[in-house]
Amino acid sequence: MARDTVVKASKGVRHRGALAVFLLPFSVLFVLFYLVPVLYAMYQSFLTVEREGTFGPAVQVFGGLTQYIAVFQNGPFWESIGRVLLFGVVQVPVMLGVALLLALLLDSPLIRGSKFFRLAFFAPYAVPSVIAAIMWGFLYSPNLSPFTAITSNVDLLSADAVLWSIANVVTWVYVGYNMLIIYSALLSIPQEIYEAARIDGAGQLRIAWSIKIPLVVPALVLTGIFSIIGTLQLLTEPQVFQSFSNAVTSTFTPNLTIYSTASVPNISLAAAMSVVLALTTFALSFTVLKITQRRTAE
Repeated sequence: MARDTVVKASKGVRHRGALAVFLLPFSVLFVLFYLVPVLYAMYQSFLTVEREGTFGPAVQVFGGLTQYIAVFQNGPFWESIGRVLLFGVVQVPVMLGVALLLALLLDSPLIRGSKFFRLAFFAPYAVPSVIAAIMWGFLYSPNLSPFTAITSNVDLLSADAVLWSIANVVTWVYVGYNMLIIYSALLSIPQEIYEAARIDGAGQLRIAWSIKIPLVVPALVLTGIFSIIGTLQLLTEPQVFQSFSNAVTSTFTPNLTIYSTASVPNISLAAAMSVVLALTTFALSFTVLKITQRRTAE
């Protein structure tokens, strides 16, 4: 008995060494490219620039919460957060609703050629965001779009419509990605549940509404959290759309505001904005997660 215990303990030690070897590359990259930049940004956010006289050299000194006070007094930054929150309130439910519908269709026995449609729905995600934004920007432009009947009557790049034009691009790119996550959750549902439902006389719509959707709620929550984080980090699409629309300013989204602030350059203020945005993203994602978990438990 004692010998078996010693053998198991020695195996555990060897396994711990193997785990350390496999985790070392990830740990090094995680520290260098995640923790170090985060800590450096936090450090920069507490610095301010001072000059001796009008033309004196710029010197960075500890400024305490000076940059954070400036962030909370920065109107364009908070307007950009409000803009992307409005974007997320509309775009995220629409995108997840379409992704859920497509996943249910792929999982339905009524649809033929599910492999082809699965690839077709996922294909836009393989297009880089920059390319997708350029492509849709040309489609929206009245002078370049092949759909002149629409673009000549509706200005899709105007100040009132450009936010939703960007939302269409984001939805087109990411709906297939979210669909695959939901579809994978559907494939993990035991077939015995469906057979029992059919024996009870349930049709495909009833099975989808009463069985499939409730069982993929965790996948919907996961994709929802990812989408909220992505919404607050919106950068590529609006940055590209600056070439197509004057309505997309340098403070259109929080990340654009941070980018333009850092380009002034005002690195410390941009770092403080980044920290505030990260905390806002965490707070919003955590709140949504807790609310959904509470409702699921009820």
